[in-house]
Formats: sequence, structure tokens, C-alpha cells
Amino acid sequence: MTTSPAPRIPEAVHRRRWAILGVLMLSLLIVVLDNSILNVAIKTIATPAPTGLGATQSEIEWAINSYTLVFAGLLFTAGLIGDRVGRKKVLLGGLVVFGIGSALAAESGSPGQLITYRAVMALGAAFVMPATLAVLMNVFERSEQPKAIGIWAGGVGLAIAIGPITGGALLDHFWWGSVFLINVPIVLVALALMVWLVPDSRDPKPGRLDPVGVVLSVLGLVLLVYGIIKGGELADFTDAKVLATIIAGVVVLIGFVVYEKHSDHPSLDVTYFRNKVFSAAMAAIALVFFALMGVTFFGVFYTQSVRGYSPLESGLLMLPLAAAQMIFAPRARLLVDRFGNRATTTAGMLLIAATLAAFAGFEADTPIWLLEVVFFLMGTGMAHIMTPTSVVIMQALPREKAGSASALSNTFRQVGGALGIAVLGSVLATSYRNGIEGRLGALPPGLRDTAGESIEATLGIAEKLGPRGQALVTPAYDAFLHAMHVTALWGTGVALIGAVVVAVFLPGKSPAAEAGEREPELIGTGD
Repeated sequence: MTTSPAPRIPEAVHRRRWAILGVLMLSLLIVVLDNSILNVAIKTIATPAPTGLGATQSEIEWAINSYTLVFAGLLFTAGLIGDRVGRKKVLLGGLVVFGIGSALAAESGSPGQLITYRAVMALGAAFVMPATLAVLMNVFERSEQPKAIGIWAGGVGLAIAIGPITGGALLDHFWWGSVFLINVPIVLVALALMVWLVPDSRDPKPGRLDPVGVVLSVLGLVLLVYGIIKGGELADFTDAKVLATIIAGVVVLIGFVVYEKHSDHPSLDVTYFRNKVFSAAMAAIALVFFALMGVTFFGVFYTQSVRGYSPLESGLLMLPLAAAQMIFAPRARLLVDRFGNRATTTAGMLLIAATLAAFAGFEADTPIWLLEVVFFLMGTGMAHIMTPTSVVIMQALPREKAGSASALSNTFRQVGGALGIAVLGSVLATSYRNGIEGRLGALPPGLRDTAGESIEATLGIAEKLGPRGQALVTPAYDAFLHAMHVTALWGTGVALIGAVVVAVFLPGKSPAAEAGEREPELIGTGD
């Protein structure tokens, strides 16, 4: 007679697993919340002092990407350290560093300081994000993991909802730095709950740390993204410095992959990618965030600069996207059970592509309800990509490697998002500069370059010039809308590539599911 083995999770931990998931989601919330809050603050930070910091478009991109690059570059090592010293310890330490970085960012006196302190925040976040999923995988039995991961992914939707609304409300009543200071009390609450509830866990056979791999990955990504952003700023990707930087970044990243392949203790185990399903799931996550982060970047300028909405109103406009995430992310597994990973994720990717294409038709007077419908559909598509791919990735590796699997998943998401902001931000900047340059001839030579950087720069100079500057306002709107349409079509193309990848490589409906059977995950020998 076959008997079920004893549960792998201690009973005391099993009883409080849902409370633990709540604490993990609170930790996740502050990491995701920070970026979603920053999105509505972009326009304010771009405004000259004393309202903002007078940051240029490239400085804003670096304020976002200094976070994502440090975050992505350190996730491998953070996951390994968590596996080695204990996930609870790195969660607590990461939250403390994130809170300190947030307090410093709130008091930034220049764009350069903001960029630096955002990197400090990322240092903390890099230790928080992989540890949340790793702890989750160690407090839930395998049969409950898909449901728990779905709820965890829904937490991202909650952060997307709370972030812009919170940020908008803060900017309506306080100075721009309040969008960072708000993280501090959330960190304090999360720390207290974590000490009380969350158990510690570690890999009994942790890997050695890989400092050379970390340096190569961060250096390669920084060079690549810097070159892309600089090319957009100059509206010239043939510039010698731009080309040299991009090529150097690609060469260093190739060197990173080669080094990791031959290392006996790689931070990125490239052998994982021999599994086509695992690789396709990673590619899907990277591509969807590439497209979405780029669109979010120009969406803020569309709603605030062109449509004239306040930061709070702009945040409220994001509610349908977040609502769809929260509704569908925990339920996406039901579609996977019925139709399989391939059909569910491909449909999600095609829906994302369709919503991005819709932005290519938006004008200054497009009914706002259409934008709300597009945001809801975008959130729906995202929910049906993130949950299935997260489950595929987390269950592809042994439970004791949960930190590594989580780190890889989040690294690809962050790198995809950083490249999305860099590439699509550069497409936006180049298209805008090309569209507005012919209308800046009346400006003094010193102001022409500045005015051509972004719609905010043009409108800021127009306001300073008074009545003479009014002639620049309509051309600025027209140039931005054209640039947004071009950028949206680029994002659509990327999402379609993602749809092809998952349609070809992700598994379809499992034979057991087709027969209406449950997989015997807890029978026999287990993993």
C-alpha cells in the first residue's frame, strides 16, 4: 500500500503560513510600491526648484535605472547569501538598508544625489525580493504553491494600485521627497511582523559567492543602458561614444556568460537555460516588463503634461490596471489548469500587444474611458503572464534552490524593465527631439538643446518666456504625441516577439489535466 510521506513543512509553520504570506507581501509591497510611486512623481521631479529638482529626462531615466540596475545586478548574490546565511536574516537586513536609503532619497538636494540614494535603496531591495519567494516556497507544500504564488503576484497589482494613488496624494499636499519618506513607516511595521512571524530557512548545500560574476554583470548592464540612454539624449545612436559604450556593455555581458559557464561556483548557473520551458518563461517575464515599463514611462507624461491631470488624478487613472492584476493574478492558475501554460500565457502576451498598440492611436482629446479600458486589459494580460511563468520558474528547480530561482526571475524582470525604460525612453526622446527641433529656431542657441530634451523641458522654457513662449506649447504636444505613437508601436513589436516565444516553447495542457486528474505531488517519494 502506498502511503503519503510526512509533510515537509513543520506543523507550527504550516498553521501560520497565510499570515507569513501576508508579511512577505508587505515586504514585497514596499519594493514595488517605490517604483510605482516614483512613476507619478516623474513630472514633479522634472520641474525646476523649488517644486522639484529640475531633472532632465536622462537624469529621470537614471533615477529609475540606478535602482533597477543595482537591484538586478545584486539579485544573484543576494539569493545565494540568503540560501547561505538564512532568508529571514537577509530579509531583515535588506529592509533596514531600504528604509535608510528611502530617508536619504527624500532629502536629496540634486538629481545626482537622488540617483545615488536610489542605488542604496536598490541594495536593500535586492536582498528583500528573492527572499520573499524563497520563504514562500519553504512554508507552503508543493500542492499549495501555485495558489500562494498567485496571491503573491496579486500583491504586485496591489502595489501598482496603492503606489500612484499614494504618490499623487502626497504630491498634492507635501514636497516631492515625501514619496520616498512614506517607505520608512512601512519598513518599520514589516520589520516588527517579520521578527514575530517569519521562520528562517537556508540551503543545506549553499553555493560559493561569485564576486567576479557580480562585477561583470553590473558593469555590463550599466555600460549597455548608459549607451542606450545617451543615444536617446543626443538623438544620435551613431555617435562614437554612444556606439563604443553599447558595444563595451555587450562585450562585458558576453564575458560574464562565458565566465559563468566555466566557473565552478557561478552566480548565474547557465545550465538552467538548457531547459527550453525555463528559458521561455524567463524570456516572457523580461519581454513583458520591457514593454510595460517603457509604456509606463511615457504614460505619465501623456496623462499629466498633455492631458493636464494632477499627480493624484494620474494615479487614480492606473486603478483599472491594478484592479485587473488583483482580480486575475490569484485566479490565473484556473485557466492554466483548463487550457495549459502555453495558451494562457500566449493569450496574455497578445492582449498586452493589443493594449500597447492602442496607445499608438491616442490623441490629446481621446475619451478618457478608453484609456481606462486599455489599462484594465493591460492588467488582465499581465496577470495571465506573471502567475503561470512564476510557477514554471519556481517549480523548475529544487526547493532548496528557491532563492536562486526567485533571484533569476526577478533579475530578468528588472533587466527587462531597465532596458525597456532605456530603449523605449530613448525612442521617445529621439522621436520627440526630431519632431520639435524645427520649431525651436526662435530660441537662443543655449536654450535649444535644453528645450529639445523632453516635453517638460519645452513647456518649462515656454512658461519662462511668457506670451512669447505660447507658440511652443501646441508643437510640443504634437511632437510628444507622435513620439508616443512611435514608442508604443516599438513596445507592441516586443510583446509580439514574447507571444511567439511562449507559444513555441511553453508546455501545453498536461496529460493529467486533460484526463481531469490531480497530479500526485505528495505521494510516494515527493521531489
